[in-house]
Amino acid sequence: MRDPYTVLGVARSASEAEIKSAFRKLAKKYHPDANGDDAGASTRFNEANQAYEILGDKEKRGQFDRGEIDADGKPKFQGFSGFGGGGGGGTSPFGSGASSGGSFDFRNGGDFSGADSIFGDFFEQTFGGKRNARSGFNAARNTPAKGEDINATLKVRLEDVVSDAKVEAIFPNGKRLAIRLPEGVEDGQVIRLRGQGQPAVFNGGPAGDALVTISFADHPRFSASGRDLLLEQDVDLQTAVLGGRVTIETLDGRVATKIQPWTTSGRTLRLRGKGLTRKDGGRGDILVTLSIALPAEPMPELVALFEKRRDGQGDA
Repeated sequence: MRDPYTVLGVARSASEAEIKSAFRKLAKKYHPDANGDDAGASTRFNEANQAYEILGDKEKRGQFDRGEIDADGKPKFQGFSGFGGGGGGGTSPFGSGASSGGSFDFRNGGDFSGADSIFGDFFEQTFGGKRNARSGFNAARNTPAKGEDINATLKVRLEDVVSDAKVEAIFPNGKRLAIRLPEGVEDGQVIRLRGQGQPAVFNGGPAGDALVTISFADHPRFSASGRDLLLEQDVDLQTAVLGGRVTIETLDGRVATKIQPWTTSGRTLRLRGKGLTRKDGGRGDILVTLSIALPAEPMPELVALFEKRRDGQGDA
């Protein structure tokens, strides 16, 4: 794969927020659901998702920046420099003293056993396995291709985000997968379910992955602001003047909160720990903006009071 910074179009010094923003824009632009049968869009979508798997993970990003893993997230092998008697200029890694002028010609079908031996030893030392006829280059050449990935968009309620219950993703091929949303899941986040995609075309190959794009459904009461939830709450005039308790429907059930006497519209209350889940296991808050509501029917005594005040005939 291409350099993940290039794929997302960000600088190497980009912040986590900049990387996340760049990924979400690409995921929205190239998502298969929005591009029909455009294979190029699907490729760009998968490429962006793979790039974010590296740059969106602090540990993997550090490993990539240090050259410890490649753009596919695989460990890099940095040997060869000591092979072939001294590693200068055009020295070949496949023989002692062979220079670029007399190097092995792949097109002429020369003896490849030397290279295979080198890679066989490497795999044996790295993975602790025994060499066989498929080791080294042969193993890489004969590894069956992976199956295709499948994609689905899963609309979730805000209640699902804070619940431990599983939600079901349905894919275009009819496959259904029940998944548990991770802590701190975000709108637009792509969840990769390894091995749940299409089977490989050839026997023995690994299955593809299932990519689930999370989309937050509109909520009748709340709007999300990061991990906090925003809510407008009506308060009757009597409670606003005299004080009292107001019952608020949260994602987890009802909560009663105290209203101070002579509360005006626009005041904001904070219900701590009642918002959306965070990656650290905690939760955001609910910010309740109060709005004073008049009684449904006119109150004669209240009308009379304000008429007196208007006409200067009495004090309230």
